[in-house]
Amino acid sequence: MSTFTTPDVILPTTGGDDPRIGHLLGTHLTEGEVPRAVLIGFPSDEGVHRNGGRVGAAGAPDEIRRMLFRLTPDPERYEESVDLLEHTLDLGNLALSDDVERDQALLGETLAPLLAAGSFVIVLGGGHETSYGHFQGYVGQGARVAILNWDSHPDVRDLEQGLGHAGSAFRQAMLDPSGACRQFVAAGLLPHVVARSHLEFLAAHGARFVWQRDLSHARIDEIYGSLEGPSFVSFDLDAVDQSVAPGASSPAVGGISSELWLHAAYRAGRTRAIQSCDVVEMNPVYDRDNAAARLAAVTVWNVLRGLVERDL
Repeated sequence: MSTFTTPDVILPTTGGDDPRIGHLLGTHLTEGEVPRAVLIGFPSDEGVHRNGGRVGAAGAPDEIRRMLFRLTPDPERYEESVDLLEHTLDLGNLALSDDVERDQALLGETLAPLLAAGSFVIVLGGGHETSYGHFQGYVGQGARVAILNWDSHPDVRDLEQGLGHAGSAFRQAMLDPSGACRQFVAAGLLPHVVARSHLEFLAAHGARFVWQRDLSHARIDEIYGSLEGPSFVSFDLDAVDQSVAPGASSPAVGGISSELWLHAAYRAGRTRAIQSCDVVEMNPVYDRDNAAARLAAVTVWNVLRGLVERDL
């Protein structure tokens, strides 16, 4: 059985008529009830270290929660939003070992029964090694899955001395012997940080990619509409312009605007094919005035907003 640690987050103090997300989570869950949504922290950045990146993302899950728990339920769908939050469970942070492969396997083992039960799972990373563990949750239940990665890089790098890392998660998923990766789309790519060989790898494996310059509301909606069957979405803060998200493992110059990014998050919640998502590469060590942490929190808020509307 997975071991969790309790998040080190103090809930905000507000009046009784002004509840925040942190006050509402799980308050109406009954014993044995399947949560409508589940939050899990994956505080790992050893994969970032292996990839030569700047470490710090291991501290992100609680920083994201700190900002998320201060946010209000959606005032435009208030009763429905409160009901979702009251039936959403925060399991805390997985207790990890700093052994990337073991920790990824643990995440997969933890996610598989939650996904099989029908809970929508939101994983708070962590470096992008989070996503290969996320993928293993689908492998563990024998499901084939489509993957959408919002990122400035496709993250299909070669392994380092046979070991996976934060830049290899989707190569590993596409080459996984289970054959569980049915479809892969990388959206938001920036040409000045993408190797030609990585585009060739995507083409050789039937994957799609979309440049950041080609994104719009309509194109984002089209991308979600193209996903086939059970799917998960990965939100890498590296994709957002560094003026908005300075606290990222690899900041992006010319990245996605926050407005388009949050629309992509909303569509992830709204699209019935999506069964889970992760938010990764938020690095509090390099954040400025909690800008990236706030963006990551509002990303989750928009996913939840989409989930509410999915059920209407």
